[in-house]
Amino acid sequence: MQTVAQSQSSTETDWVSRFADDVIAESERRAPGKPVVVASGLSPSGPIHLGNLREVMTPHLVADEIRRRGYTVRHLISWDDYDRYRKVPNGVPGVDESWAEHIGKPLTSVPAPAGSTYPNWAEHFKAAMTAALDELGVEYDSISQTEQYTVGAYREQILHAMKHRADIDAVLDRYRTKKDPAAAGKGKKPQQQKKVDEAELEAEAGSGAAGEDDGSGGSAGYFPYKPYCGNCEKDLTTVTSYDDDSTELNYTCTSCGFAETVRLSEFNRGKLVWKVDWPMRWAYEGVIFEPSGVDHSSPGSSFVVGGQIVREIFDGVQPIGPMYAFVGISGMAKMSSSKGGVPTPADALKIMEAPLLRWLYARRKPNQSFKIAFDQEIQRLYDEWDSLARKVADGSVLSADAAAYARAIGTAAGELPRTPRPLPYRTLASVVDITAGHDEQTLRILSELDPENPLTSLDEARPRLDRAENWITSQVPAEARTIVRGEPDKELLGSLDEQGRESLRLLVEGLDSHWSLDGLTTLVYGVPKTLAGLEPDAKPTPELKAAQRSFFALLYRLLVSRDTGPRLPTLLLAVGADRVRRLLGA
Repeated sequence: MQTVAQSQSSTETDWVSRFADDVIAESERRAPGKPVVVASGLSPSGPIHLGNLREVMTPHLVADEIRRRGYTVRHLISWDDYDRYRKVPNGVPGVDESWAEHIGKPLTSVPAPAGSTYPNWAEHFKAAMTAALDELGVEYDSISQTEQYTVGAYREQILHAMKHRADIDAVLDRYRTKKDPAAAGKGKKPQQQKKVDEAELEAEAGSGAAGEDDGSGGSAGYFPYKPYCGNCEKDLTTVTSYDDDSTELNYTCTSCGFAETVRLSEFNRGKLVWKVDWPMRWAYEGVIFEPSGVDHSSPGSSFVVGGQIVREIFDGVQPIGPMYAFVGISGMAKMSSSKGGVPTPADALKIMEAPLLRWLYARRKPNQSFKIAFDQEIQRLYDEWDSLARKVADGSVLSADAAAYARAIGTAAGELPRTPRPLPYRTLASVVDITAGHDEQTLRILSELDPENPLTSLDEARPRLDRAENWITSQVPAEARTIVRGEPDKELLGSLDEQGRESLRLLVEGLDSHWSLDGLTTLVYGVPKTLAGLEPDAKPTPELKAAQRSFFALLYRLLVSRDTGPRLPTLLLAVGADRVRRLLGA
């Protein structure tokens, strides 16, 4: 089977190929002949943002390379929808402070935002991410932790963890920085537990988020299991006793005062605390590869502690995998999934095609941070992408860049949908800005870009055209939009000197013979050269550049009443020759 890396030399491979080599070798060592298992974890505690997408794209790209080599791979995405609802996220439509009454419940027991068609909070936020992953071509096996826990899938693991609670407590104790000597080996005092619960209420949502306590520690000792209350459904509970032989467990709820006795061998309304839950799943699923965020790299973090718990408690092996760096949005700080208003993959896919978004994650090593542009930088990003495509086509591309491109445009299952005729994004954005998305006008302008090979249907330029239009309408401020003048600026035209009037005359005279994108580019740059007595192919000088800038500013003021705007050749095509002549006073 063809692999992305086959065109590369043996000494130069991309990061995805290197990880694929390691994962295949490790899988053959641990579980020869079985499917290779890679994993991701997502918490639908709020909008699932573009930083979370790296949690998925890193193993996806590795899994896809392994599939290309002919191996069977399972990419597990665990939806941590049985996690507690920690706080009311800011800026989420249909959500107000009344949702605070649900803090402490499983995410699948919290109502969806007002107006949602989904049955609960978790399903509402999973839906947008699921649709985005489908568009991105991510193949995975979905696992709901609510389903796993409530059907008793982890019952033996829970009983095992409870039986070895003292051993788990000892592992965690190595990393606890604030210990009460009187509580050592006996769990936390109730006052300490209250502080932990308060800290949890303020913690940011997300898999393995900082702030989650590492177990129930009342006077009865440490327990790595938290029941959800049978009355109020919240996890503000304390285990007061547990018998290993009968599995009889008693707990009280500090929220509503409810108390209950259950048999853990039959009870399915609770979960292991995160620092035990995560390593338990590594062993249960046989995970070979799973990345984690840089916030898991510190001593005492979930990944570090989990490595010891999976080995010492569950007789398993920690997955291999990199720490991945954060993803930013045009200078924004680290993104938090518990806050509304943070761009999601669905938001990005409204303004960029799926292959481009895949490329952003494929071209950077996991430990390299990068930003995703929602501002004007997206135009430069598309220029870079199109330049890469041309290098791939003519064979001048570097091997690692070729691999990243191949991973972006398709998967082992085939290529993703692409725009048949990928016109420059900045040109499309300028055109839909000027035409306000009017299809007939847009087609007229785009068909005149290259008269020898005219565009015959807007479908040839889609979906890129639609993405550019979405960017203009959703990301460009109203004051920055382009509005073509309705009438000539007679005052400005009347104030021009002889050179200014001559520059406009030369431009108007040349419109018909230069009416294409390339032709108009030559014309607008050539008028100042002609006025200076220079040849058309004259090299730019500081004086010539200054004259060109001055000429461009004059055209912008006469056409759109500003000193700047879309690229002039595109603007001229969009306005149309007759209207250009009228606005320039011809």
